[in-house]
Amino acid sequence: MVNLSEIEARAAAQMDAAAWGYYAGGANDEVTLRENRAAWDRLAIRFHTMVDVTARALGTTVLGQPIDFPVMVAPTAMQKLAHPEGELAMARATGASGTLMVVSTTATTSLEEVRAAATGPTWFQLYIYQDRGATRALLERARDAGYSAIVITVDAPLLGWRERDLKSGFTLPPHLTIANAVAAGSGHSRLPYGDEEGSALFKHLKALHDTALTPNDIEWARDITGLPVVVKGIVRGDDAVRAIDHGAAGVIVSNHGGRQLDSSIATARALPEVVDAVSGRGEVYVDGGIRRGTDIVKALALGARAVLVGRPPLWGLAAAGEDGVKEVLRHLRLEFDLAMALTGCTSVGELTPDLVVDA
Repeated sequence: MVNLSEIEARAAAQMDAAAWGYYAGGANDEVTLRENRAAWDRLAIRFHTMVDVTARALGTTVLGQPIDFPVMVAPTAMQKLAHPEGELAMARATGASGTLMVVSTTATTSLEEVRAAATGPTWFQLYIYQDRGATRALLERARDAGYSAIVITVDAPLLGWRERDLKSGFTLPPHLTIANAVAAGSGHSRLPYGDEEGSALFKHLKALHDTALTPNDIEWARDITGLPVVVKGIVRGDDAVRAIDHGAAGVIVSNHGGRQLDSSIATARALPEVVDAVSGRGEVYVDGGIRRGTDIVKALALGARAVLVGRPPLWGLAAAGEDGVKEVLRHLRLEFDLAMALTGCTSVGELTPDLVVDA
């Protein structure tokens, strides 16, 4: 593989068209989907020279957990659309690659089964349901299964208007279910049919998600599980501070991969403000449009502890299952290692803001 676009093309050729559209698409006109990628490209690296880069250390820690390089696998829904082993293959490949997987509430495999298959650390991504008893049950199950952190997604009180899904009539095939949604009651593990009022997934989330989510829910989840809580879906410094003030151990700068509010700010642009606002009181991570090792260098230089990638591991999963995910993560590691050397840095701690300028 020369670059990730090659495995993206392989995945697109192998997947059902509607399922591929679900993975690939964004909201409305997909302005943010495109801008997430373009914003990283507009940042330029002011590299050092005359530095001995013979030995390079790529590892870091996230919430105290060592990972071999600063790339984690983001929570992505319904992975059995890509491959029959879905989340199980993703978990095995992520652990084998020396990093961490965030497991989605909207998985096609139960959170216990994914954790049992995992060969590395896992965090559990939580959507807070209207039924707080069901939400509590998910939190307790995640704690008991051995997840080491809870990631609360806060940018999806309702689902974004995803036109590709509406046009394709996307829904889950009959043999698949949203395994963790059984906690919310009978029938919620299946998607309804979409119509002019919204896609199948839009209706599913509208029936389940709590639009009254507030920062107090961070403390609530932490108190139930005793686990650190990371808040995902932050693009403003003031929201990041509210999260930290209510007990979050970290935040993920994210606009849901361009799938929620179209024309929202690109994560590369939002990252510096959030880092400044958090001011070392918690860890800051970022996702959205990261496709190159140079993107990882830029993100860490701007203050991210690590990055998360969502679509690329799905491409690997669709193209070649567990081995495909390993291929994607190995390629990102190789590109990051090379970018570190050419930037004149020998460890992630040397990636500082002075290395990046807006081109």
